[in-house]
Amino acid sequence: MDTRLFRPPVGCGSLEWNRDAAGRLRHRPRPVLLADVKGWMLMPAPSWEDPKLGTMKRVALWLVQEVGVGAMFTKTQLREAFPETSQIDRRMRDLRDFEWRIDTNREDPTLGSHEQRFVIQGAPVWEPGKATRKTGVTVTASERHTLLMRDGHKCRSCGIGPGEQYPGTYVASQLDVARRPVRQSGGGTAVELIIECNRCRVGGRDLTADLQDVLSRIEQLPFYERKMLADWVSRDVRNFSETEALWTAYRTLPADSRDKVREALATLDG
Repeated sequence: MDTRLFRPPVGCGSLEWNRDAAGRLRHRPRPVLLADVKGWMLMPAPSWEDPKLGTMKRVALWLVQEVGVGAMFTKTQLREAFPETSQIDRRMRDLRDFEWRIDTNREDPTLGSHEQRFVIQGAPVWEPGKATRKTGVTVTASERHTLLMRDGHKCRSCGIGPGEQYPGTYVASQLDVARRPVRQSGGGTAVELIIECNRCRVGGRDLTADLQDVLSRIEQLPFYERKMLADWVSRDVRNFSETEALWTAYRTLPADSRDKVREALATLDG
């Protein structure tokens, strides 16, 4: 087994395909390498063709060994690599629960509808113990429906509804669940769920909401402006000052943090 260190530079990946005697597309074998990702311990990586591995693990290895970080691939290439698996797209999406990022044309408008891009290599799920999901990582269909109902079926960052066109474009929005780190009053950070459109979700991946900053700025408001803000919060609509900026900051907070703002306003006003 080849034990060279695998560090794929962005954009270096490419799929290499040959046709077999029957005319079917087949990959060109490459050396099996080690994976070095986000401080994970280095271990020899098995071949993506190893039948003893589960499908999700094989897909992860296929992305690493055959595509490469930064490279584009098509749904057809994925399906031809795993012809025996009927729901191979779903197995690949499962990797997102392990910090892998594979963009579609929803996240990357330069991609066609049949194209995807391998952006970030996450946990080496083929290693023992690395493919166990953390509790609460996966959002079920029922939980997603509850979150949509709670957030009023609109993006909490920009207010757009599902299927509405962005101003000045013919692009329709799509709503989904985003994970937003929120700095808490006690100094720690908690990850909370929030509904966002595809445009805000992609642009806000590195955003951390700051609940303590919002609460501190509320305390500095004059009484009448705080009452105005409390009214906007209670009605969950705004008109548009520092007060207006606070309303915008409140709107971007996940539901649990919004509840804390409501409680803080009620306490401050007696």
